[in-house]
Amino acid sequence: MRTLRTLTTAVLAGAALFGTAGTVVADSPSPSPSTRTDGEAPAPTEAGTSFRTATAIIPDQRATADASTGDYLYWVLPVDAGQRATVKAKVTLPQSARHGTATWQLDVYDGLRRRQACQYGARTRAAARDAGSVELSCTLRTVRAWSEPWANDPLPGSYYVRLTVVDLPKDDLGLPVHAEVNATLADQGGAHDVDGTLAAPLVPGASTAAPEAQESAAPGKPAALGEPDGGWSSGGWSDRWIWTAAGGVLAALGGIAGYRFTAGSGRPSRVPPGA
Repeated sequence: MRTLRTLTTAVLAGAALFGTAGTVVADSPSPSPSTRTDGEAPAPTEAGTSFRTATAIIPDQRATADASTGDYLYWVLPVDAGQRATVKAKVTLPQSARHGTATWQLDVYDGLRRRQACQYGARTRAAARDAGSVELSCTLRTVRAWSEPWANDPLPGSYYVRLTVVDLPKDDLGLPVHAEVNATLADQGGAHDVDGTLAAPLVPGASTAAPEAQESAAPGKPAALGEPDGGWSSGGWSDRWIWTAAGGVLAALGGIAGYRFTAGSGRPSRVPPGA
């Protein structure tokens, strides 16, 4: 009788458990059709016209914008310590007859709005009168976690991308163009680490709004800048620590091996005469 009662209790408990699980599954909200499953915001289709209205983008995201020849186009993205940013831009020129050569330029500024030099790439290119497009690129130096106040080293924070035409016939001003911008980041490892770190990344006027809030921001307002994946490191972790620890272990093992080799067994190799 006791065994039957125990089995009955177990069956009732199992039924209650499955009933609760079914209720939980039923109450779970289904994903909205408008929500992307990859968690990434759609690529921007417009650009800002100044530093304050720069359009926020993320690495490996192709941003586009339709503009007029002569406009200043601005985008902004976060770059962390130990990363080397490469920005590429392509401008599709109008098919209508143009009056001469147009020179386009790609500039990258850090969070202090200091223009950073391009280590590689062609940041300025001239498009012939009959050219259909022009492509530019700029690879910055590796971002440092800390720098001297007088230095112009790239530091972690916001990086502004500016694309514009710097020389063209006046009659070609205002012609429609289509711009594409893509930024990629490459981790350079602990070889570029320094001992100091910034108190905070250089992100002027940035808010901590989510990407959904950035999409709903009103035009003309400062862009809400995001953070790199995993947050700002600012030199907090690096493979330099691994190499340092490995070097210490190898040095200790080398010291032990050297001691054992030179010390020997501790006994004299020859017995002194008369001993």
